[in-house]
Amino acid sequence: MAFGRKNEEEIKLEETKIWVCTSETCKCWVRDNFKSSELPLCPICKSEMSQTTKELQVIHNHSKNFM
Repeated sequence: MAFGRKNEEEIKLEETKIWVCTSETCKCWVRDNFKSSELPLCPICKSEMSQTTKELQVIHNHSKNFM
C-alpha cells in the first residue's frame, strides 16, 4: 500500500479566450465559455471587459444557459 501517494494525472493546458476587466483596480477575469452575455460587464465592479487569451487548464461548460 502506498499511503500519501497521489495519482499523477496530466493537466491539459490550452490557449483559452478570456474576458479581463478594464478597471485598473480590479483583477477579475472570466472564461469566454462562462460569460453571461455577448459583451460582458465585470461581475465584481461592473466595468467593461476586453477579450484576450490565457494558457489555462481545460474546463468544459456543459450548462445550456451560457452564450
